[in-house]
Amino acid sequence: MATPSEQDSPISTVELVSTPRAGFWHVVWDSLKGTREDYTSGELSRAIMLLAVPMVLELVMESTFGLVDAFFVGRLGADAVAAVGLTESLIILVFGVAMGLSMGTTAMVARRIGEGDEEGACVAAAQAVLAGVLIAAPVGLVGVLLAPRLLGWMGASPGVAQGWPYTAVLFGGSATIFLLFLNNAIFRGAGDAAIAMRALWISNLINMVLDPCLIFGWGPFPELGLAGAAVATTIGRGIGVVFQFWALAARDGRVRIRRRHLRLDWPVMKRLLRVSISGMVQFLVATANWLGIMRIVALFGAPTLAGYTIALRLIHFAILPSWGMSNAAATLVGQSLGAGKPDRAERAVWMTGRYNFVFLVGISLVFWFFAESLIGAFLSDPEVIAIGVEVLRILSVAQVTAAYSMVIAQAFNGAGDTDTPTIINLVVYWLWQLPLAYTLARPLGFGVPGVFIAVVIAGVTWAVTAVVIFRRGGWKRKQI
Repeated sequence: MATPSEQDSPISTVELVSTPRAGFWHVVWDSLKGTREDYTSGELSRAIMLLAVPMVLELVMESTFGLVDAFFVGRLGADAVAAVGLTESLIILVFGVAMGLSMGTTAMVARRIGEGDEEGACVAAAQAVLAGVLIAAPVGLVGVLLAPRLLGWMGASPGVAQGWPYTAVLFGGSATIFLLFLNNAIFRGAGDAAIAMRALWISNLINMVLDPCLIFGWGPFPELGLAGAAVATTIGRGIGVVFQFWALAARDGRVRIRRRHLRLDWPVMKRLLRVSISGMVQFLVATANWLGIMRIVALFGAPTLAGYTIALRLIHFAILPSWGMSNAAATLVGQSLGAGKPDRAERAVWMTGRYNFVFLVGISLVFWFFAESLIGAFLSDPEVIAIGVEVLRILSVAQVTAAYSMVIAQAFNGAGDTDTPTIINLVVYWLWQLPLAYTLARPLGFGVPGVFIAVVIAGVTWAVTAVVIFRRGGWKRKQI
């Protein structure tokens, strides 16, 4: 329960639309319909639930789409699956930039909302949208022009390299990636988690319907093969972005972007970029690390790469909902610090971490005991299945330590302290995990299992380091 001071604190500029009701399912229903509350006061467990439920469902849909997409692409063969795996290892660099900018956006919007400065939140949101459009344009152009070479640089075999149209279409739709991320970051920072959930559900439902139609040419649709999967993804994201802009223009939104906000405000943009650039580096370090892991795995051939890609899709099925819970912690930290309640922010982090731990332990047990059935649902090649099972079981162990790591990382980011997790990522991933993965896989002869044993060891290192630094409390004094 909340402390007396929290219960007695006045409601800020965010007006309560309905009186909170007791009971788990009542809270779930309130979270799904988007009940407005002041997240800087009241019962903390309820606040976490109101934010986490739609954020988890938002990313459950994202991970479900990943599995559905892998299922249909898997029908095109191992080369197609490998091309998707290599492309995702490249496009994740775009995601890294978008997520870094989203991090700064959530932190600034949440801080302004916590302070009761709704106009400041609107200005910060508009600057984020402008920054996203300006960054996406050159990224998309470069990706389209260099798609075949990008796959070649990743070590693709001639058969895998034929999937370059898939790569070109995804990079060409970079603007939809940036805007989908940034607009949802605005909603999360403002506490409008239900709207962010609806946007991603709309996007991915359309995506899943179009996926087989455009891949196999069902009904009136053209048969585009692997490229059809990328076209479906880009169309779905584009429609999701249209919905987001409609919500941002609505009169009853917590953050309403008006025409006067859509101009460059350099002081706000500079603060946003200062927080976001470190966030971009943070995610780019992490994603480039996975790019390196993918490159090491590619040394063992297309079947190994295909098995790893399917296992990674299944891992994402667990990780993305966990990011939803972690995002709830980021919002609560940002708004609580804005309201001058750092102790509430810290309690929110430990409570969310416990919820995440229980969830991921359950998922890891499912992956361990049902690995063969899960991998076999996507591909029939015995060699690929055997590799995927081995990878999935090893990585499932790493998810246990990831529970607190993810929440604490997002807590730093929600506070605007993006530097700390960036430094941890750099040291643990580049100076420790990658050299260890290669050493175990090649010189010491462990092969592919050695790569993922290194991932488990690095995950434990990250978690212990983050907990020690978080307890020191420097993030509570961060100004943005």
